[in-house]
Amino acid sequence: MSTGTKQPLSVLVVIHTPQLDVLLLERSDYPGAWQSVTGSREGQEALSDTAYREVGEETGLDSRRYPLTDWQQVNRYEIYPRWRHRYPAGVTHNEEHVFSLCVPDRLVVTLAPQEHLAAVWLPYDRAAGQVFSPSNAEALRQLPRHYAAL
Repeated sequence: MSTGTKQPLSVLVVIHTPQLDVLLLERSDYPGAWQSVTGSREGQEALSDTAYREVGEETGLDSRRYPLTDWQQVNRYEIYPRWRHRYPAGVTHNEEHVFSLCVPDRLVVTLAPQEHLAAVWLPYDRAAGQVFSPSNAEALRQLPRHYAAL
């Protein structure tokens, strides 16, 4: 039975360089599963604040030093059964808002060990083939178009 309190409203933050190398993180609760920064909104915070907070928590980066772009894109998907216990009873779907954060180079990150085991920088197209989430893979494939529009 689900008894969690996690909101089914989250952000996906693609951290990338101007050369379109992207940061991927390996989940500690799902070894071998790689992803961009993700996380759920807390309270009534603005989704941009959720993005900044999650980047800081998961990478140690001072994300407010770099340009954050809201793609104005929302993905709705079914929450994997393995994680539904984190949400209130009956919640089966999540709404994910996509952002990108451009950093000047492949920065060294400090992982939150309770969340991630490893980090790697990869070219965006290779990274798209490494992530486990279909919405994350699609965001990585769209990165060149969004970055060129800036």
